[in-house]
Amino acid sequence: MSKNNTIYSDLKNDFNPITWISKYRRNSIYYLTIMVLFYHLIGFVIMVIGSIVVDIVVNDYSEPTIPLTVISVIFAGPFEETLFFGIPFYLTGNNLVTLAGGLVWASLHILNTPTVQVSSLAYLTWLFVTPSIFASLRTWITGKGWFAIVSHSIWNLIFFAAGCTNGEFPCRIINEKDYLIDIAYVSTSAVFILLTYLLFLRYQNKMVSKSIK
Repeated sequence: MSKNNTIYSDLKNDFNPITWISKYRRNSIYYLTIMVLFYHLIGFVIMVIGSIVVDIVVNDYSEPTIPLTVISVIFAGPFEETLFFGIPFYLTGNNLVTLAGGLVWASLHILNTPTVQVSSLAYLTWLFVTPSIFASLRTWITGKGWFAIVSHSIWNLIFFAAGCTNGEFPCRIINEKDYLIDIAYVSTSAVFILLTYLLFLRYQNKMVSKSIK
């Protein structure tokens, strides 16, 4: 195998910000996992730096939390990935449109707060997830959208487990008081997954037709 075809050279290429709105050079589970961890590491660094800035600018700032359940964090994966990445990509086939969907997705995380005020917005959550825009975007356009969904849900579940065991919020499987919210999350996610699959088939047919012409 030539030096230019090693996994290390491919990773080096995909780590380069110039390639961040293009397909990955490889699509194995091992490779995609490395790339997801890479973007999460960048998000962590940005969050740490941002926390210093936020503490200086906002007096007595504390990152807010919202009620979470096992159901909500698991199904946030298919819900958010299909709505903001999968559907835009398979609907348009345009990487930039999909990037725009990702920007909307990341920006909405700043509203993960029970009180929408400048002093209580979820700045650190927003900073952390922003690099993940490129992880999801590139995974979808590489043809591995299912991996984006699964890795998103697993990551959410890990952080939920860490947060609830530390006492940041209750360890609940479902919201007993407003269980309809979780049911809506599950059913809407199912609809979005089905829609994404149908758009995927449509996209594939278009690609086949183009190749024949």
